[in-house]
Amino acid sequence: MIGGRALLLPLLALAAAALAGRAAAQQAAPDRCLAVAHANPLVQRADYRPPAPAQVRLTFVGHATWLIESPGGVRIATDYNDYVRAPLPLDVATMNRAHSTHYSEHPDPRIAHVLRGWNPEGGPARYDLTVGDVRIRNVPTNIRDWQGGAIAYGNSIFIFEVAGLCIGHLGHLHHTLNDQQIAHIGQLDAVMVPVDGSYTMDTAGMVEVVKALRARLILPMHYFNAYTLNRFLDRVRGDFAVETADSATIVVSQATLPSEPKVLVLPGS
Repeated sequence: MIGGRALLLPLLALAAAALAGRAAAQQAAPDRCLAVAHANPLVQRADYRPPAPAQVRLTFVGHATWLIESPGGVRIATDYNDYVRAPLPLDVATMNRAHSTHYSEHPDPRIAHVLRGWNPEGGPARYDLTVGDVRIRNVPTNIRDWQGGAIAYGNSIFIFEVAGLCIGHLGHLHHTLNDQQIAHIGQLDAVMVPVDGSYTMDTAGMVEVVKALRARLILPMHYFNAYTLNRFLDRVRGDFAVETADSATIVVSQATLPSEPKVLVLPGS
């Protein structure tokens, strides 16, 4: 009996340690959208299960401005500016610095959260906040100046985690992304991509970025005419299916995402 108890106590200790280790691992598990992991930064957890079906409304307002509407009623405008305005009310406005068509010096005071993609005091802008049912974070990137030089951290890629989806907006991206930036962006489900081919980045470079991000829904923006749009589309047709939507608004959920990456063009003003 004493010998049996002596054997039983170590077994109980081992079981308790295993349960504690499992609980700690669950608490430390990485965010689904954030692909940074110690062993492999681009591996998604195998035990992930999507939440109950929910839908997000995406409206291409024009240029680089999108209206994102969450299931909980949060309304977000990307690259908010004084020329292409998303309809009020808005809860969040994101902005970028490269041109005045991507930011406003006088955003509407009723917008609770105005997120500038650059830090006026220097250094990178850093955001990680939750507004209602949306988590918003950013990955800073650099931009060019008018003299051909570079401005560090003048742009932010904003990531919106909502309804079990990870939606990225590349802003006024001027360069390809390194492995660390891709890892911090994480696994996107949908990405809004500037495809002008000149003011942001040449077409070949932007295609490289799109392939690296591996989003299932690729949404072109920041094109000035049919020629610049078609130049990008012609370049990617060999790699992705290309479709054109009838409406500037789409409803997206995990259930309706394409099984393979697809470029979807939405008409915008």
